[in-house]
Amino acid sequence: MKLLLAKIALAPLLLWQGLQVRRKALRLPEAVGPRSGMAGGGALQLRLLIVGDSSGAGVGAATQAEALAGQLSAALAQRLGGSVHWQLIAKTGHTTADALAEFEASATQAADVLVTALGVNDVVSQVSPRRWAHQLRLLHELAVQRAGVRYSLHSAVPPMHAFPLLPQPLRWLLGAHALRMNRMLARSLLGDARRGLQALPPHLHGAAAAELMAPDGFHPGPAGYQLWADALAERIVREWSQITFSSR
Repeated sequence: MKLLLAKIALAPLLLWQGLQVRRKALRLPEAVGPRSGMAGGGALQLRLLIVGDSSGAGVGAATQAEALAGQLSAALAQRLGGSVHWQLIAKTGHTTADALAEFEASATQAADVLVTALGVNDVVSQVSPRRWAHQLRLLHELAVQRAGVRYSLHSAVPPMHAFPLLPQPLRWLLGAHALRMNRMLARSLLGDARRGLQALPPHLHGAAAAELMAPDGFHPGPAGYQLWADALAERIVREWSQITFSSR
């Protein structure tokens, strides 16, 4: 209720600040390169599907090899001791609803694990936390039906209250909404072994974050994507080993 009252009271200022941020923001391109491929060598160990927004598309990195998809598949191949096949479906500006529609319209390859990098645009669009969690569940279910996914790992919305380029009180408002979304998603995943929620590494939003970020101050640079990929890879390997062991 307090957040709603703050939105109403600050509406003219928030609207003006939002327009100013959009006008002044440095617009970086998506990473170039194929949107599917193979990492590592040897026997196939895992098939990976990544669905996301601009961060999933690699904005802030020059190539997909330096972005989330390339670094995550390489990290998984190294940890699993074999090859990892990956596919990326991501686009700048996508909300989770947009990503769901894009996924439905895309040619999808078989996958074992789904990773999502979504939520920032939902926060900006003020999508309700409950609706966001529901849309991610629909995305997981569609990935199970169409690609055979057995486990989904959702990246948490980044702590937008720590984005220094956002002015106050807009930064506070978006940060509070992001926190509510992560809490709702965490609650919705309780008791569901098929899905997980992974927070971003603290280095990506701490005092030294500037060295890991792209020039726009919003997206990771290659070093930031590597940290993010490593955190996701550690979680996926742990969960995947449990899934494969229990299926024997």
